Amino acid sequence: MKTLEAKVAMVSGGADGIGRAVVERYIREGAKVAVLDINESKLESLKAAYPEELITVHGDVTCYEDNARAVADTVAAFGKLDIFVGNAALFDYFVPLRKLAPEQLEQSFDKLFHVNVLGYMNGVRAAMAELKRNQGAVVLTVSNSGFYPGGGGILYVTAKHAVVGLIKQLAYEMAPDVRVNGVSPGATDTEMKSVDGISDRAQPLNHINGFRDNAANAVPLKRIASPEDHAAFYVVLASNEQSPMTTGCVIHSDGGWVAR
Repeated sequence: MKTLEAKVAMVSGGADGIGRAVVERYIREGAKVAVLDINESKLESLKAAYPEELITVHGDVTCYEDNARAVADTVAAFGKLDIFVGNAALFDYFVPLRKLAPEQLEQSFDKLFHVNVLGYMNGVRAAMAELKRNQGAVVLTVSNSGFYPGGGGILYVTAKHAVVGLIKQLAYEMAPDVRVNGVSPGATDTEMKSVDGISDRAQPLNHINGFRDNAANAVPLKRIASPEDHAAFYVVLASNEQSPMTTGCVIHSDGGWVAR
């Protein structure tokens, strides 16, 4: 039997990168999946690839109503919701505090934290009743920036540290009915975009000159991760059979950053 046979998951930020890898792995493991994402063209591509196994919802994770609509659509399509995966995120192009103009700071902070932190809260809050009803699980994407400096700028690193706290607090609040955990990927070959206007040099993460080599050389395993390299951990943490006593924890999938 497949690990997630007969389970239903909702993945925010699931149309590309790590999110899409999780969606595709969940489908292979037998789950039905709903994907909430702001990128319509990538949602269409995903739906074309998996017309029977998933539904797509175009929406913004910073809007609670869009999250609630995604949950309602999921239950309408598949009858229930067992798993919520929060994955949508913005980067900050490594910008330090000293390079953020004072008049720009509040706007940049609001935009990044609304996606990277409030987006997760919105998703969990919208899914909470269904997850409790089904003894479900929450899995949130962290980052090695949730534990160490230097993997982003002041906004991204601070926000990812906040996600670690969010996981611990939600695990405490939602027990014993719902388990809440996280996966902490290291540098990954994805096109994660930065907050608009944060730097005139900003570009998608894996378009940065030397990004892949620098990321590989920074960790003991000496290679940059693909999105698929992380997906198995999202399966383990979503399964009440494979991780029944695990909550409030974060699994590191970062090439050995902690061993440096």
